[in-house]
Amino acid sequence: MFNEINQDYYTVEEIASLPFYTEGPAADAEGNIFFTNLSGGSILKMGSGNKITEWASCDYPNGQIILQNGDHLVCDVKLKAVRRFDHKGRFIKNEIEKYCSGKEFTSPNDLVTDKEGNLYFTDSVRDKGKICYLSASGEQSIFLEGLDYPNGIIFSHDERWLYVAESYKNRILKIEMERRNVAAVSVFAELPSHPSGKKENNLPDGLAIDEDGNIWVAHYGSQAIHKLSPQGLLLLSIDVKMPLTSNLCFVNSHTIIVTGGYGEPGPGGVYKIYLK
Repeated sequence: MFNEINQDYYTVEEIASLPFYTEGPAADAEGNIFFTNLSGGSILKMGSGNKITEWASCDYPNGQIILQNGDHLVCDVKLKAVRRFDHKGRFIKNEIEKYCSGKEFTSPNDLVTDKEGNLYFTDSVRDKGKICYLSASGEQSIFLEGLDYPNGIIFSHDERWLYVAESYKNRILKIEMERRNVAAVSVFAELPSHPSGKKENNLPDGLAIDEDGNIWVAHYGSQAIHKLSPQGLLLLSIDVKMPLTSNLCFVNSHTIIVTGGYGEPGPGGVYKIYLK
């Protein structure tokens, strides 16, 4: 655990305790919260009163996003696929599976779409990890490769920059975009190191962006989330009370949902951070 910065800035509340480690938080327009439980094989929905129901079944669901039309795209590690579900949790199709532009991918982890509906997702493997691209019209390409376990991925608001967590380098990369291609790659931020010095305690995982363009990072193994300025400076660290902090999303400008747990495959938890 890191020393917390600006502890008067927030409060932390556990809102769910579950048998399985959790991932893939997302919130819909009605304020419902969705998250995955990986080896539990479910996409879960949390509604009013923090009531949890199984929204859909999936073999090994990881990262998840909700599209403007209400469909969900979910990374399924076991099936090596990005899967589409409608707004009621009914499976529609696999958007892409096993191969992208003729190259095999084995561990789809997290994903993001741009304003035109083009999909970018990470293939999380050591040293040879990559970011895969699937256009709204079905074109495929390997956007970037040779990464050491690429993980969380998020766009800047103007989509000029794409940020990706390179987990085993304990850093966030900043990719300059040019017509959906890579113009340049730089290190946006080196993250704090866990006192243990163990690599598995220094793995940036999911990413989120707030309305001011600050990048938020779930730091797996470090029991923390971090807030980074648009320039990559560490502004805030929050102890989430879960050793394995997997991912995060904004419900509104003052509320963050954080997933993760206390071990893999479990137990898991979901926390709510209130920013003051």
